[in-house]
Parts: sequence; structure tokens; C-alpha cells
Amino acid sequence: MPALLPGNLEGRPAPADLSPLQARLDAAAPGAVVEVEPGTYRGDVYLDRPVRLIGRGRPTLIGSGKGSVVRVRAPDVVVEGFDIDGLAGGDLAADSSGVHVAAPRATVRDCRIANTLFGVYVREAPGVRVEGNVIRGIPGREAGEKGSAIHVWNTVGFTFVGNDIADARDGIYIQSASQGTIRGNVARRLRYGLHYMNSDDNVFEDNLFEQSAAGAVLMFSKRIQFRRNRFIHNRGFASVGLLFKDLDDSVAEDNLIADNARGVFLEGSSRNLFRRNVLAQSDIAIVLYGSSSENRFEGNAFIGNLSPLALFARRTDTRFDGNYWSDNDATDLDGDGRSDRPYTLGSLFDHLRGNLTAADLMAQSPAALALSAAERAFPVLEAIQVADGSPLARPPLLPDVPAQAPRGRRLDPWGLAGALGLIGTGLAVLGAGRRWRWETA
Repeated sequence: MPALLPGNLEGRPAPADLSPLQARLDAAAPGAVVEVEPGTYRGDVYLDRPVRLIGRGRPTLIGSGKGSVVRVRAPDVVVEGFDIDGLAGGDLAADSSGVHVAAPRATVRDCRIANTLFGVYVREAPGVRVEGNVIRGIPGREAGEKGSAIHVWNTVGFTFVGNDIADARDGIYIQSASQGTIRGNVARRLRYGLHYMNSDDNVFEDNLFEQSAAGAVLMFSKRIQFRRNRFIHNRGFASVGLLFKDLDDSVAEDNLIADNARGVFLEGSSRNLFRRNVLAQSDIAIVLYGSSSENRFEGNAFIGNLSPLALFARRTDTRFDGNYWSDNDATDLDGDGRSDRPYTLGSLFDHLRGNLTAADLMAQSPAALALSAAERAFPVLEAIQVADGSPLARPPLLPDVPAQAPRGRRLDPWGLAGALGLIGTGLAVLGAGRRWRWETA
């Protein structure tokens, strides 16, 4: 996927496009506080000196529709307490935004931004803080016709905290930006809740990414930390909760990854640690490609997933150790809290899934469960040789994982349509196994 390079930096708007507030801002001394009374102010704002622009009583800034509504071009600017409307105008190639920041240490706080191509765009602006905003994209437009709610490019050190995001292209897009903190944000109804490229050493904590094509898509980066996030309700034919593509040396711990078409997806990613997460009620808990290596899953709880693993390789060195698997029926006779035998990840249905794309259409059907149970009772294919060598016998206590029950599972029409066929296959496997056992007895 090509990187999205920024457009030419927008300059000062034409006089006819300026807000009536501009005269006050041009007259303000550096460091001044410019308070704006309730009301509606039409036109764009250009901030070329360090001032605090504070809205009292939620004044509305309605842009010209030709570019960014608020353009920050000086360090240490604060924009706070406004409703901002971009009139669905501007130019994607110019990164037109509700607030466009191209200077260090700006703060955008407690604004409601709507009908803008980008919500807040951060361009080469270290130390920027985007906090407590509500950002909505342009309704009715396809994802490719609008920008991200929060977009950061080529920036070292940034903080995005407590923002509520929906209906943009991507929720938070991070490119070539490092040493950032992303905490307590809500992102829903998007293409990707979090989209991430070529950015190292960032921390994501206590966020919610839901109801999108993907909760998070993270690529070409290193040393990312995920803690106490929720990646939930991301459903569709190719949807995923948390996707790693060429992402290395990262840690995901105490997250809830639930009710997704695919929970965790790993391709070309190495030395990542998944620890104390809950992966629940997804069609496939983990999709793992052979291009990934030396990843570890430790102390996680896998609960109610249709399949624990889809492995697209003949073998893997990814380690599973000390996880809880809700469909593991092995005993714990010595009472040490571990099952008495390893738990094997994989079944006949997983074999079909890895070799027949159409099997995914039936992933939510009861027939898939019947087929897997039949194969366990009477194995006729070699099992995928991936196992948890020391599985937990009981669900672990995971007090730091966010508590939110996944939505109720529903069978889709494709699953129902394919159920009879798969049940028939399962019965055939049962019959074959019984004949084999009778003939070899």
C-alpha cells in the first residue's frame, strides 16, 4: 500500500474567504488569549502567532468551503471550545481539514468538527495535543472521497486523548510519526479505526476500535505497545480486529479482541508478544502466515471462537504457551491448573478453510462445529501441528482487560445455506471413521 504524502501546505486564505475573527487575531500580541463569544462566524481562520483562541458558549466556525477552516502556522497555539463546519468542501490533495496544524506544540481541545475532509491534520508538528474532540466525517461519501478523522505525518512526539470519532475514512492515521501516545479514544463506523505505517515506538492504551472493516491495521513499524484496548464488532467478509503486517518487536497485553470476523492477523511480522488478552467469539481467533516468525501467545483467554487458528503455512515457530481455550476438554488430574495434555490448534474445518476460500462463507454455521467435532472423534486428515504445550485448565483472572460483552452472534444466510452440505460432510467423516475402526478392530 503506497504511503499518503501530504499536499502543498495551505497558506493564508484570500481576503474574501477570511473569518471576521481574523482582524482580532492579526492584532493580538504573541501569547494573548482571544475569547470568542457565542455566535456563527463564516470564513477561514489563519493563526500565524502563538495565541490561545478560546470559544465561550460554543461559537460556530463555518469555513469558506475552499480549504481548511482553521490553519495553525505558529507554535504554541491553542484552539478550544468551537463547533467547526467545513461545508464538505476543500481538496483532499491539499489536506483540507477542520483544523490543520503545521507548527509545534499546538493544542486542539473540546471542538466538534464535522463536514470536513480531514478532521485534525498534524503535519511535521512535534508536541501536538489533540484532546476531547468529537469528529465526524462527511455523510454519504465513500471512504476514498474523504480523509481521516485525525491524521499525523512526519512528527516526533504527539498525544491524542479522549477523542470521539466516526464516519471518516480512517479514525486515526499515523504515518512516519513516532513517540506518540494514543489513549482513551473511541473510533467506530470507519474503514480502519486505526491505520498505521512506518512509525515506531508508539503507545496505544484504553481505546475502543469497533464496527469498522478493521479495528486496527498496523504496517511496517517496530516496538508498538497496546494495552487495555477494545477491538470489537469488526465484521465483514475480510474484517479483522487487529492486523499486523511487517510489524515487529511489539507487545499487546490486556486487550479485548472480540466479535470480529478475524481476531488477530499476522503476516510478515516477527518477535511480537501477545499476553493476557481475551480473544473471544470471532470466526477465527488468529490468522497466521508462514512469513511471520518468533511470535508468542502467553496467558491469553480464547473463548467461544469458531476456530482458534487459520495457518497459511506448513509449519510455524510461533509459540503458544499457557493460554486458556474454552473448547479444550482435557482433564487436570493433578490439580496444577494446567491440562494434562497439549491443546492442538486446528481441525478438519480449518484445513478446508486454509485450502478452500469459500469455506469462510460457512464460518458461522453449526455445520462447521459439527464437522470439527466429527474429525476430532474420527481423524482422517493429518492435524495442523500447532499446539499449546501447557494450556490452562480454567479461565485466568485478567483484571486489566476491559469488560464489555460482545454482541450476540447471529447466523448469516450464507452460513445457513451451506449448513446442510457441511453437515453431510461431517456425517460422511463419521461414517468413514466408524468403518475404519470396525475393519481394523
